[in-house]
Amino acid sequence: MVSKLYSIGVFGIETFTVEVEADISVGIPAFDIVGLPDTAVKESRGRVKSAAKNCGLSFPVSRVTVNLAPADIKKEGAIYDLPVLMSVLSAAGEIPLNLEDTVFIGELSLTGELRPVRGLLAMAIHAKNCGFKRFFVPAGNIAEASAVSGIDIIPINDLAELMEVLSGKKDIPPVKPEDYPDTATETYLDFADVKGQHAAKSAIETAAAGGHNILLIGPPGSGKSMLAKRIPSILPEMTFDEQIETTKIHSIAGVLPSGIRLIRHRPFRAPHHTISPAGLSGGGTVPRPGEISLAHNGVLFLDELPEFSRQALEILRQPLEDGKVNITRVAGSLSYDCSFMLVAAMNPCPCGYFGHPTKQCTCSPRAVANYLGRISGPMLDRMDLHIEVPPVDFDSLSDSARGESSAVIRERINRARKIQQQRFDGTDVSCNARMSSKMLDLYCPMTDDAKAILKSAFERLDMSARTYDRILKVARTVADIDNSEIISSAHILQAIRFRSLDRKYWNR
Repeated sequence: MVSKLYSIGVFGIETFTVEVEADISVGIPAFDIVGLPDTAVKESRGRVKSAAKNCGLSFPVSRVTVNLAPADIKKEGAIYDLPVLMSVLSAAGEIPLNLEDTVFIGELSLTGELRPVRGLLAMAIHAKNCGFKRFFVPAGNIAEASAVSGIDIIPINDLAELMEVLSGKKDIPPVKPEDYPDTATETYLDFADVKGQHAAKSAIETAAAGGHNILLIGPPGSGKSMLAKRIPSILPEMTFDEQIETTKIHSIAGVLPSGIRLIRHRPFRAPHHTISPAGLSGGGTVPRPGEISLAHNGVLFLDELPEFSRQALEILRQPLEDGKVNITRVAGSLSYDCSFMLVAAMNPCPCGYFGHPTKQCTCSPRAVANYLGRISGPMLDRMDLHIEVPPVDFDSLSDSARGESSAVIRERINRARKIQQQRFDGTDVSCNARMSSKMLDLYCPMTDDAKAILKSAFERLDMSARTYDRILKVARTVADIDNSEIISSAHILQAIRFRSLDRKYWNR
């Protein structure tokens, strides 16, 4: 007898329906799984047989063939254990044959317990979109699966419990989103604790308000990392769509914390400078998301920027422009979302004191040039704001008064982002930094004085077209913070000041 039921596979970040067919025929007892399975899927034969035996189920002593279709897409992982066993039991007449509207997923232990799997949120969304009515999932994944409505998602602890549900002996109500409220809270460092650095804080506020990339340059101990680590405390709240996108990526990568329904706080990823290019972009035979994808809708912080390998930094160029990273492997081509705000920090030279007001730099001019030369011109051009973080003086450090809190700064940023959401409503653009060149003419009207200043700066500083666009985008954000529809000369001047350090350090 032949049976067919359904499961869901994951290829990169994309999901696809898998038809699990089982055939039981007369012959020498054997158990084969076909349909381009990887080693983990092939090994499910042992897990499936042991789980069935230890749960009191009779596995057919016949020639059993299971096909995972479509056969031209590689099936990875142990997630097919449960659907493979269910298809065999269905072909053997142990469970109902009418499972056309049902999806199974889960890894089996030898005792029949269901273990959590990666990427369940994406699978649940796919099952709903394909019109399936019921989805049996491991109980350990139920928190993230509860974010999807419109399909009955039923948590299962073990194989014995699933058999009771299918036979009608036990009823498990479908999970509802309200059954799993978000209880996790995020504790942030506060900008109120930062002494001095008013210019740097103003620049960071602008960057956060418009989603702009920012480069912080200064001597050791000036507070670059301290400022960067406080950026999550002022980032705007995530929309529901952004929460879904971010949670899907973290779930597929296998880094979603247990019990979390949705990621509600913007990610802040800070990889060490020894990370490989594959660690940034994604790696593996079928590449999993890398750090730049895990930072989607959040911040990617690269401390000690020149210490990263040149190849790793150059990988960032295309994703910074497109908001996607494209990876091609033998298994196929993949595209991951990676729309993030890049925050980078660096010293101006190997010893760190080039340009310091009081300490003398011990580096030779050649050493300084080589150090700064690790940051390529195209990479530097993609940084919207170049900000100098000078050493803090004694008066600022000894001042007991607290600075402006992150909550107050975040209110201004939320107001600016709300303006941008209304401006870009109906488009795939979420903030000023993501505007296309065509949008600049539509959304960046300038006064005559502002246009004259920008023209003068463009000619005098020999700007590239990309630099012109980025200055205009930053000026648009500065105007949004001021609640101004028209970009004035003050807004343009502020944006130009935010792009001046490449002239000081790189002579570009």
